[in-house]
Amino acid sequence: MPAAGHRRPPGAARTQFNLGRALPFLVLGLTALADVLTPDKERFERLLVAAPALAAVTWSVRGTIGIGLLTMAVRVLLTFGRDEAASELLASEVVLGAVTAASAWVSRVRMRYERDLREVTAVAEVVQRVVLRPLPDRLGRFDLRLLYLAAAAKARIGGDFYEAVRVPGAVRLMLGDVQGKGLGAVETASVLLGAFRATVNDAPDLATLADRLDDGLTRYGGWDPDSDAAERFATVVLVELPDDRDVARLLSCGHPAPLLQHGNEVAPVAFADPSLPVNLAGLAENHHRIEEVPFGPGDRLLLYTDGVSETRDRAGTFYPLETRMRGWVREPAGDVPGLLHRDLAAYGADGLDDDVAALLVARAPQPG
Repeated sequence: MPAAGHRRPPGAARTQFNLGRALPFLVLGLTALADVLTPDKERFERLLVAAPALAAVTWSVRGTIGIGLLTMAVRVLLTFGRDEAASELLASEVVLGAVTAASAWVSRVRMRYERDLREVTAVAEVVQRVVLRPLPDRLGRFDLRLLYLAAAAKARIGGDFYEAVRVPGAVRLMLGDVQGKGLGAVETASVLLGAFRATVNDAPDLATLADRLDDGLTRYGGWDPDSDAAERFATVVLVELPDDRDVARLLSCGHPAPLLQHGNEVAPVAFADPSLPVNLAGLAENHHRIEEVPFGPGDRLLLYTDGVSETRDRAGTFYPLETRMRGWVREPAGDVPGLLHRDLAAYGADGLDDDVAALLVARAPQPG
């Protein structure tokens, strides 16, 4: 599964970190060299104070103190052969000692923050694997390729959710988008995922499965009346891909229509009578209608959330997803999520400011 968000490649991050660790020594060397090669009236040794301050950014407390002591020693060495009063040297050493002590304290605070951040990140990764499990690359005769990005900086889970399950005689998929953002949206998504997983094997059809999603959210609201999840709704698209027929069955609960690729043609699936979003079924009479479309060898089906289709450029124009998919019909299925990610990030006026989920389901073409 692609990583969530725009993260710096590990190699670049490591290079940046190593450069940060080398900076204090670079400051020491260049300052000492400039001080030695220039006339005595040019006092470059005053720049030495930057070395322990820079060390606090990447070095441990002990490392920062060590670099501070080294700086104080360099300052003493630079006084040899000069007419410098002892009081001036002492004052400089006191200043360097104070800066070293302050830098050591900053290093300690930074290391504590980094430790807490590592623990939070580890918990987030576990939660992601429980709530949003990584999808297999293949289920039955269908290849699955996922793009998932949370809008919140450093977040790994948002209000978009997905699942794909192998059931007797078919593969069933769900992609959805919870109204709103934040922890309440994540809570609602986890409830719907739990309801889907609990009933996907037993539900005789997609209509029953959609009803059970509604029931699961209603029951959760009864157990926890103060929960924000009971007040939110979600758009959902359900898909069933039977083993014995070259078709795809789809049911939309107020969700954007998936794109179906057949050969070089790409078009949205037409829903004659979409259902209401989940948790809004009580507002009106809701009859689920299942659409059945051909889905043979070489075909592809793209499920996506409005974080994809509603990305706007600086002129306010929506992202032309259908046009882009037509341009990628000959691209390998495994490359499409990466192409979509880069293109969305470049197209959006403010980058990606909403959760993004896109699931590409592909059937391999027949040999020859």
